[in-house]
Amino acid sequence: MFKLICVTARALCREDFLQRVEKLAFSGVDEIILREKDLDEAAYRALAERVLPLCRQGGVPCTLHTYPRAAQSLGVNRLHMPLPLLMEQPELRKDFGVIGTSVHSLQQARSARELEVDYVTAGHIFPTDCKKGLPPRGPQWLREICRAFNGPVYAIGGINAGNILSVRQAGAAGACIMSGLMACADIRAKVAALRASAGIDG
Repeated sequence: MFKLICVTARALCREDFLQRVEKLAFSGVDEIILREKDLDEAAYRALAERVLPLCRQGGVPCTLHTYPRAAQSLGVNRLHMPLPLLMEQPELRKDFGVIGTSVHSLQQARSARELEVDYVTAGHIFPTDCKKGLPPRGPQWLREICRAFNGPVYAIGGINAGNILSVRQAGAAGACIMSGLMACADIRAKVAALRASAGIDG
């Protein structure tokens, strides 16, 4: 199953963030990763406490980011950790049902494999304002990451309805969308267009 994953970014949101999350939870995305790396742990936990019920109402899994103690205190068993932090705390692997990390090179993909994470996000694949000035790595690089990692690889960075099929054809298990879902006017239409372009049934 090819997944559509929303990665949140409050700064890109054109409406109340919680209203946007609620809409996303009912939009047809397969997962929401609550990123928000600018927040300290207390502020992040407070935000997650409000986001999680909205995701549950929509039946969408919510993965928390960076702060394992916050996730544990909220009873969440899904965690996304930056690779350097995860390498410092490899014991986290046994504390969560699902744990993933981000990779930006083949060596990082191999390191993630050694840590036995459940999935990786890999990018950035296409040009994106989130990574201004940095050249994209492209679908061929993504194909190499998919070969190097022995689990699901979710592409991230500049993915839209015009290029999402190339991501799937490169072997990715899904696509992470940030600005496209944080800033669009019609979330359901955006998700429907992405699903259709990727060739996802339903």
